Formats: sequence, structure tokens, C-alpha cells
Amino acid sequence: MRASLIQIDVDEGEPVDSRRRRVAALVREQSGADLVVLPELWTTGAFAYEEFGSEAEPLEGPTYEAMAKAASDAGVWLHAGSIPERAAPGSGLAADEGSLYNTSLVFSPSGELAAAYRKIHRFGFDKGEAVLMGAGRDLVTVRLPGTTLGVATCYDLRFPELFRGLVDAGAETLVVPAGWPERRRAHWTLLAQARAVENQAFVLACGTAGTHAGVPQAGHSIVVDPWGEVLAEAGAGEEVLTVDIDPAKVAATREQFPALKDRVLGLEPPRR
Repeated sequence: MRASLIQIDVDEGEPVDSRRRRVAALVREQSGADLVVLPELWTTGAFAYEEFGSEAEPLEGPTYEAMAKAASDAGVWLHAGSIPERAAPGSGLAADEGSLYNTSLVFSPSGELAAAYRKIHRFGFDKGEAVLMGAGRDLVTVRLPGTTLGVATCYDLRFPELFRGLVDAGAETLVVPAGWPERRRAHWTLLAQARAVENQAFVLACGTAGTHAGVPQAGHSIVVDPWGEVLAEAGAGEEVLTVDIDPAKVAATREQFPALKDRVLGLEPPRR
């Protein structure tokens, strides 16, 4: 399976509509890939909190339309990163009308919406995303030919129990779009490898480049195999990271080193 991670430079001087067209063109250029992944909140910038409300869009808004067509034109599975979603009736997700969410969109090669995931762990503690956006509740997996994707977003990477839940739901390839800050880049690499090793799964972690609201981004999108080996890593700027992975390696790893079978905690309620 060929995966292409598009590490987008989010330039605050570039209009959102222009970036949307540019990214759609980049997706179309990946027509030989099986899966294309975009970063978190690439339309606004993950730290551009003041823009969330003004740039929020309904689930089936302009980004949805542009990415659905790009996926169809390229004939690829597309994890379109995430958007600031303003929930609306008929969105396909249970929500209060008007609420904001950090929502990821996954499209099939025919341009159909295969899944939507609302970020469960919101970053910011007592400010920013943590107070401006609602929290998702549902784990999301997507079945592709040859593998099952488990979907998570940025700050989720710090919460291993989420990934255990995805593995229990059948995930073999964990996809993590992000807007990760440069000052914590070491954590980005470490956690991506840890999630791969402990879940014996591929991790495809796609970040942004550039600077969002004064916060330099880490870039360094990364692909890690089920043994924790880094198969490919981007630099700091905008680039497309393409790597061929063998989905069968997940089952082989889990059979060769069956650590997941020795799990004890979290499999059943504790005894009283």
C-alpha cells in the first residue's frame, strides 16, 4: 500500500480559499497512491484560535466538497485532515446545532464520505481548543482494502487508551493528522513510535509546517512500522512524504511477538 502524507505549510497570509484549491491540487497529484493524509486544521492553523469561529464550516461545507472531488479525481482514499466544524442538523453526527468541533473527514476513492471523527482530547487546558470546541465521544475506524484505519488527531497521541480502543476495534494502521508545535517535536516522534510499538500497528502521523498564530510548527511527518522503526520522516517545510508499507506486516508482527495476547488490564471490569 502506498501512502502519501502531505505536510502543508499553513501561511497566515494565504487566503483559506486559495489554500483549499492548492491542497486539492496536491491531492490530485498523488493519483498513484492508495491513501493520502492531510494535517489537522490546515484551513485555519491549529493555533489560530481566533479564526475558529469565523472559519468554521458545516460538515458538508467547502472543504468537504473540495476534498471529496479531489479524492475522486485522484482515485485515492483520502484522510482530509480536520476542519473546524460548526454542527448543523443533518450533519450525520449527533450534536447541538452551532457547536464547534475539530472534525476529521475520510473519503473513499469515489469521493464518498467514509467516516467523520470528532477529536476527543482537546488541547489548551483552560483556553483555546479546550474551551472553544466540543469533545467527540466515538472511536472511529475505516476499512480499506488490506487494512483497517484507526483515526485520531494530534493531542490524542498522548492518550494510549484511545489507541488501545482502536486496536480492539480492529485497527491495524493508525492515522494521526496534527498541528504539533516545534518546541515539543521530540514528543511527537517519541509518541508516534510508542503508539506503533505498543499496538503493533503502523502509525502515519502527518503534521503541518509554517507558523500558526505565532507558534512555529514541528513538521517532521513520520511513518512508523509495527516494530517502531521509522520508515520515512519529513523535514520542517512543506513536502509530500510517500512510503510503501506492507499491511501484512501487522499480522506477522502480532504473531511473531504476541504481546497483545498477554493484556490483562482494561479487558474486563475490575473485581470488587
